[in-house]
Amino acid sequence: MRLFGPLHLALLATIAVLCFLAARLCASGRVRATPLRLGLGTFLAVDEFVWWIFRYSHEGIHAANLPLQLCDLTVWLSVLACLTLQPAIVEFAYFAGLAGAGMALLTPDLWSPWPTYPAIYFFVAHGGIVIAVSMLVFGRVVTLRGGAVWRAYAYLLTYACTLALINQLTGSNYMYLCRKPRGASALDAFGPWPFYLLAAAALALAFFWVLWLAAPKETPKKL
Repeated sequence: MRLFGPLHLALLATIAVLCFLAARLCASGRVRATPLRLGLGTFLAVDEFVWWIFRYSHEGIHAANLPLQLCDLTVWLSVLACLTLQPAIVEFAYFAGLAGAGMALLTPDLWSPWPTYPAIYFFVAHGGIVIAVSMLVFGRVVTLRGGAVWRAYAYLLTYACTLALINQLTGSNYMYLCRKPRGASALDAFGPWPFYLLAAAALALAFFWVLWLAAPKETPKKL
């Protein structure tokens, strides 16, 4: 898939439209949020289990392919956010999900060509994260609490430190903490390791603040 080629742009546009529709329909009350969030959360969970079956039946399970990447985490956070509406889960899923999955969609690190199942799964899973958290926050199903940026950023740093230890013990590269992705990514602009890690941390915090400013602050509607 050519970066920002016609296919890539079409997929991004489709995800953006679905985000807008889900959030708009919930915020306007034209669609009840409860069945929509429960359905989307269930779909994401089933999609992830199917992917696990496919991947591990082909690759086996080893230290480098465990579901520990940030987007693996935010898929399940998005599922739990849709199913439970727990504020802390929604907050972390919103900030880490939109920043992480959003960047992954803009610069996809595909290891299988379109339209193979792994490539389709990549856009379904990452797009599903973005759609789910957009529906919850911009659809005014859940309101972000004060201090959400700092809590979510602390969770992110804690998770990154945990993965850094796992990387050292197993020789893996979760969250690209040891080396950059093979394909083009925003990290290419930030120099070699370890300097790109510091820049990425600062950029993540900036993204979190932009997402905080963009989020509606009104009281959520009753379900």
